[in-house]
Amino acid sequence: MVVLCAVFGVCSPAWADEVAVAVAANFSAPMRQIADEFERASGHHVRLSPGATGALYAQIKNGAPFDLLLAADDETPARLEREGNAVAATRYTYAIGKLVLWSAKPGVVDDKGGVLRQGNFERLAIANPKTAPYGEAAVEALTRLGLHTGLQAKLVQGNSIAQAYQFVASGNAELGLLALSQVWKDGALVSGSAWIVPESLYAPIRQDAVLLARGADKAAALALLQYLKGDKARAVIRAYGYGL
Repeated sequence: MVVLCAVFGVCSPAWADEVAVAVAANFSAPMRQIADEFERASGHHVRLSPGATGALYAQIKNGAPFDLLLAADDETPARLEREGNAVAATRYTYAIGKLVLWSAKPGVVDDKGGVLRQGNFERLAIANPKTAPYGEAAVEALTRLGLHTGLQAKLVQGNSIAQAYQFVASGNAELGLLALSQVWKDGALVSGSAWIVPESLYAPIRQDAVLLARGADKAAALALLQYLKGDKARAVIRAYGYGL
């Protein structure tokens, strides 16, 4: 029992606490699974608020009651730390994201992404590059491929990577440059057709977590941050296609 208390910060339901987590939209599905496992193991409750990293940053600066941030980049947590909104020395990379070109329909995307050059589609969905790191990575990849200018008129932007995914899943866009985790689970594509964009075409998407000032003294926040570094959480992260 002492060991459980040390690891999870809880010894009985009377000690249970809630942790509020601002989580990048691309990581919402694996985080929900990790949160469920953490709740069963610890007795704490996890409240998730997914969104674009830039939007989450703005909410935190405006006083949103979050205890942890799981960002889609490494710059935002570092900035919050510099600005005094996060606890020093708690920031670390919990996942390395990957970009994918995806269609909800089988057979549309080939294994080299040639459909982008052929251009026989009306809309390509991306996340807003100003607020979503995966949107920034999408623009960078298209630029390095020499396609960004030519495809400019076909780009449709979602406020977050989750909205960009919805554009494609609903058929409002034939293609999307998305987070691999949105269409990948247990080592395989969930549906449709896809091309995993070579990581040489965009800067590494290092996704950092950080303990926010509001969660500095909360047992649940400290326990969840530690749990994310454990084998069970890391297995879930890998299953959704992330690097570590």
